[in-house]
Amino acid sequence: MGFTVRRLREEDRPGWERLYAGYAAFYEVAQTDAMRETVWSWIFDPSKDFEGFAAVDDDGTLLGIAHVRPFARPLSASTGGYLDDLFVDPGSRGLGIADALIVALKQEGERRGWSVIRWITAEDNGRARAVYERHATGTKWVTYDMKL
Repeated sequence: MGFTVRRLREEDRPGWERLYAGYAAFYEVAQTDAMRETVWSWIFDPSKDFEGFAAVDDDGTLLGIAHVRPFARPLSASTGGYLDDLFVDPGSRGLGIADALIVALKQEGERRGWSVIRWITAEDNGRARAVYERHATGTKWVTYDMKL
């Protein structure tokens, strides 16, 4: 099966919604249509530093998605990229789609002069971690969330 990675387009919304809903279900996060509407609007809002990429097959079906945004890195006086979400349709896993999305994001980060691309995943997400470890190095940092 052939596929390409490109930026999300307005006409991708149905496929994106299907994949993003699957991503939320995977992480057992309750998500509403209104929440997906908000995230979708960020992708195309020039005032937001938030972008979406998709792996698309030859028929135009979305097979995987990734969301990324720049973030300031004051200690290194640089800008990095933060990969918020990466999800591949369960029926399309094992085809190299996640790898291709990560490579495309790396190329985008290099083009922009980012110093790093960073992301997190669940500790027990073994399949994703196996992919990530082909492209990046785990860190010693522990993540905290302060609920507001």
